Amino acid sequence: MATNHLLEIKQYGQSIWMDNLSRDIIQSGELQDLVENQGIAGITSNPTIFEKAIAGNVIYDADIEAGVRAGSPTYKIYESLIFADIRSACDILRPVYESSNHLDGYVSIEVPPTIAHDTEATIAEAKRYFQEIDRENLMIKIPGTESGLPAVEQVIADGINVNITLLFSVESYVNTAWAYIRGLEKRASEGKDISKIASVASFFLSRIDNNIDAKIDAKLKKGVDDIAVEAKLNAVKGKVAIANAKIAYQEYKKIIESDRWQALAAKGAKVQRLLWASTSTKNPSYSDVMYIDELIGRDTVNTVPPATIKACADHCNVGDRLETGVEEAYKLIENLKDPDINIDINAVMDELLVEGIDKFIQPFQSLMNSLEEKIKVLSPV
Repeated sequence: MATNHLLEIKQYGQSIWMDNLSRDIIQSGELQDLVENQGIAGITSNPTIFEKAIAGNVIYDADIEAGVRAGSPTYKIYESLIFADIRSACDILRPVYESSNHLDGYVSIEVPPTIAHDTEATIAEAKRYFQEIDRENLMIKIPGTESGLPAVEQVIADGINVNITLLFSVESYVNTAWAYIRGLEKRASEGKDISKIASVASFFLSRIDNNIDAKIDAKLKKGVDDIAVEAKLNAVKGKVAIANAKIAYQEYKKIIESDRWQALAAKGAKVQRLLWASTSTKNPSYSDVMYIDELIGRDTVNTVPPATIKACADHCNVGDRLETGVEEAYKLIENLKDPDINIDINAVMDELLVEGIDKFIQPFQSLMNSLEEKIKVLSPV
């Protein structure tokens, strides 16, 4: 039998989660197989994934019809569909949750992306989702926006697992980590247990390279007279996301060495792991598993779409590389300031965050529109 390289990754302290969920893979037994035999230890979802799962899929029709008969509004029908899938996935992953001492086995669901800039609404929806879905191994996804971080802090203090998403810059990751710590400190100060709370910080990758590569290609297209300048520009392509992630991990190490973290760890707190997201390679000239191979390391998670899971199982080159080339990573990010390259990485990160929220709002609204059309078709005349 061929080696499944996914199963080798765990020995380096990294968990592989899958960035996909649909009723098809639940009912067919595919998800069960992925968990039991392929090393998948968690699930992430988002509005784009649910749009693909529900739109045009008859598997949901019976439940939609039931919602129509009950007179439920479109949004409530939507929630009934995704909450049912999330509960089923949580149940399938429950043995992983138990056997890993609550480190893995989580299923993530996003609060509505339309409230990304509303702290109070985010807190209220996170609490409601956690209560209504009613599974200990549920993680609520909250965007790492300026409005999202106070919500993260409060929701953690309330004992809810959180996946902070749409993190692009190292600074945004650090802010996220401290929001988690403040939430735990608040909960601990109230004498409540903090040992069963888990959090991941979802650090996005391929979107960074896509953005920066496009900027470099635009410069090259205009024409570069100096061969040395052309070489500088090409040396950056496809390298920034991984360098950025390696620097973020160095910040993670500093945070867990701090006195404040150590005090929480003594009370049983779990580290907030960095989770590598947006890990499918968009440029066909790059390795299709580069965002896995280059970022395997202790206390991390990689959430991987199905096609990349298959690719990794087949030909990942597994090794402990997260802390290799760190000095080069710092240099590469610093080199972006070189006048010949002249890329403002902070502006890129701000741009990506705005785009990221929009990329979740659009499929969410598209799904609502698709559901409304389906409800019309399935409604009795």
